[in-house]
Amino acid sequence: MLTKSLQNAVYLSIKSRGDKMSNKLSITMTKSRFGRLPNHQACLKGLGLRKINQTVEVLNTPENRGMINKVAYMLKVEEV
Repeated sequence: MLTKSLQNAVYLSIKSRGDKMSNKLSITMTKSRFGRLPNHQACLKGLGLRKINQTVEVLNTPENRGMINKVAYMLKVEEV
């Protein structure tokens, strides 16, 4: 559990980083998830993608960026 001052520091760093980057990403799944590694399927599920050509908007966070990088060969990513 984070202390209150550490929570404020994390919030301020995320808020200041938001000025440099877009807050949301538009992600479209371009290839099927079937036959992929279980970790890659889990990343797609975590991003909220279920069907080919489905588009979702997610926040631009390090967690989401990591999942996107893992399955980048199956996605089309655009900043909103």
